[in-house]
Amino acid sequence: MRTLDTTDLRILVELSRTPEATTVALAHALSLSRNTVQARLARLTEEEVFLPFERRISLEALGHPLTAFVQIHVHQQQLTRITEALKGIPEVVQAHGLTGTADVLARVAARNAEDLFRIHSRILRIDGVDRADTSLAMAELVPWRAVPLVHSLLDRG
Repeated sequence: MRTLDTTDLRILVELSRTPEATTVALAHALSLSRNTVQARLARLTEEEVFLPFERRISLEALGHPLTAFVQIHVHQQQLTRITEALKGIPEVVQAHGLTGTADVLARVAARNAEDLFRIHSRILRIDGVDRADTSLAMAELVPWRAVPLVHSLLDRG
């Protein structure tokens, strides 16, 4: 992936402020031509700079207000199959391969504690999973964000 330049970064900041802005409105706000903004947006889309829309869907609004993080210890040789099994659990909304003591960190959405127990049990039933340690998220202290990083890149020039 190419490095984003100042114009790209400025577009990203403006989009974070006004995500529904039209190309013309973005161009006006940034003092750029409409064609420049349109071309940049097309390139940013093609290069998959924008995350999928589904990342903006509230899990709480879907009736799953509990978030938990499950550290999963697995047989490494079975990681591909275990990953596919995790994809089959709708409440597993994200999973990362890790270094350290656990092999996989899964973010899980649950309706309540009983539902979380059911999901945890389902993860444990996956062949090749040795152990799973679940931590309930008490509060989101720093929500997903990228704009402060974009600002730091702009400040560096």
